[in-house]
Amino acid sequence: MSIDKRNRLKESPFGYRVNKDQTVFVDYQGKQVKILKGKDAEKFLRKMDAAEDEKAEQLIMAKITGNFKRGNEK
Repeated sequence: MSIDKRNRLKESPFGYRVNKDQTVFVDYQGKQVKILKGKDAEKFLRKMDAAEDEKAEQLIMAKITGNFKRGNEK
């Protein structure tokens, strides 16, 4: 079973930024879609550090933003 059946993550649509107070901003196609603070931000950054490759990072960001398995991510 393939998680990314439509190969959307191959295009690297997600990105993230961390500001000086450790708030994480997750972007999808250049638009901010999620803000993580405190323990959620720490957990996210730990997962990103442990990710094996860019596709794994993309999957982590897709899961954290939600609704990206239903085909409504236009």
